[in-house]
Amino acid sequence: MSAVSSVASAGRPSNPWIIAVVVSIATFMEVLDTTIANVALRYISGGLGVSSDEASWVVTTYLVSNAIVLTASSFIAKRYGRKRFYLGCLALFTISSVLCGLAWNIESLLFFRILQGFAGGGMVPISQSILADSFPPEKRGQAFALFGVAVVVAPVIGPTLGGWLSDNYSWHWCFLINGPVGILAFALVWFLVTESDETRRERAELKQKGIRFDLVGFLAVATFLGALELVLDRGQTEDWYGSSFIIVSTLVCVLAFLFMIPWELRHDNPVVDLRMIFSRQFGSCFLVMMATGAILIATTQFLPELLQTYYGYTATWAGLALSPGGVVTMTMMFVVGRLTNAVQPKYLIALGAAIVAGAMYDLTRLVPDLNFGFFVWSRVYIGLGLPLIFIPITTASYDGIPPDKTDQASALINVARNVGGSIGVSIAQNTLAFREQFHQSRLVEHLVPSEPAYQQTLQTMSHYLQTKGFSAADAQSGAIALIGQTLQRQVGTLAYIDVFHVLMLISAAAVPLALILRNVKRGQGAPVGGH
Repeated sequence: MSAVSSVASAGRPSNPWIIAVVVSIATFMEVLDTTIANVALRYISGGLGVSSDEASWVVTTYLVSNAIVLTASSFIAKRYGRKRFYLGCLALFTISSVLCGLAWNIESLLFFRILQGFAGGGMVPISQSILADSFPPEKRGQAFALFGVAVVVAPVIGPTLGGWLSDNYSWHWCFLINGPVGILAFALVWFLVTESDETRRERAELKQKGIRFDLVGFLAVATFLGALELVLDRGQTEDWYGSSFIIVSTLVCVLAFLFMIPWELRHDNPVVDLRMIFSRQFGSCFLVMMATGAILIATTQFLPELLQTYYGYTATWAGLALSPGGVVTMTMMFVVGRLTNAVQPKYLIALGAAIVAGAMYDLTRLVPDLNFGFFVWSRVYIGLGLPLIFIPITTASYDGIPPDKTDQASALINVARNVGGSIGVSIAQNTLAFREQFHQSRLVEHLVPSEPAYQQTLQTMSHYLQTKGFSAADAQSGAIALIGQTLQRQVGTLAYIDVFHVLMLISAAAVPLALILRNVKRGQGAPVGGH
């Protein structure tokens, strides 16, 4: 029986596109929350009375908790029912989103954000499995193009929506808007989505075999990812290995990793199938998706931050600078959905990574007087490249994966995107902080009274301020302050250039990884969700 007829026989609508739209709404909402708070971080830090560094945990805690649960989502869905698990995740996500909007301090916000990440972690891979059940193999490429719009475009739209809400209302609404959307999505999934007979049989077989959840492996993975995030996020602030906290976190991370490998390799039902990750085909796809997540999330966080800090943009306009790239991405998703039937995925992935690397190089041309159009086009270039990676890598990653492992593969690919995004943000943050210190120390060397250029600039600015009515003493003090502001702007611009150089190298590294992938046999299409 075909997938479509199975849908009909199970009481679902005969048109699987209705189901595709329903699960894409929920997925869009979940992925949107990876970036919607990015441009609101300054509002959050001001509203809750914390530093911008502490506020940045709002983004990273969500990504890490999301990635941790992704590793367990496959087993939980099979054991307790795909629809039941999906609805549970959707309900918890909606409730925790509202609680985030009602948070009264940074501790409560981070706690609710972790809950939100845990709930969201199970939604994306289960959405993929539901789509795979609803479409025949020859239609899955187009279905996953629609799904890809939710996954890739949502992080781009997030800053625009978050900026507009923060500027016109408050940062609380970045989370509160999930309330009505979540209720609508829950109702639609409840009435329109049902499990196929095959998934019910699979659940019954799993219960009969008495296969238990790999709790030890899950705890090891969670400890490894959590400790890794602590090291990457707090390293710069805590002076790296001059801090006992970073030393202990690194030891915990390493020990959890060393324990995790032999445990997962020996376990009959591992929470993470390391053999799959260590294979050439899937392992390369895993690394490429990590690089893609790093570029997508890091640029989506740092471009609005750059525009607000050094170019005077409001949160709304910083988000709008990214929006045209989202439109291009949306269009390209459907174009690439058709291209995958004619061109081998590895060539599309390599081309996409090369385009993104070129876009990152273009951003290294930062100067203080750039206009709005420069940043719009930089995001358009990224929007051209990312879809060429996202859809083909979904196809390539499932090549050679047995049917009973496709749910695991779906979860791991999403883990790669989230962990890559978290690592990308951490690398960018550390690069920015380190290079700001470096450039400031070098530029300050020239701000000494014995430097002729400094004396000339000081005299010129002092004279200008005197013509505006300042006294000689006030004019000189004002000139010194203006020189200091100019210095800080140059320091920041140079540091951001270094960040984009690093992101360019990350993207460029994905090109050879893509080219070592093997050719995918025609007709394999997108993931089959284990069925």
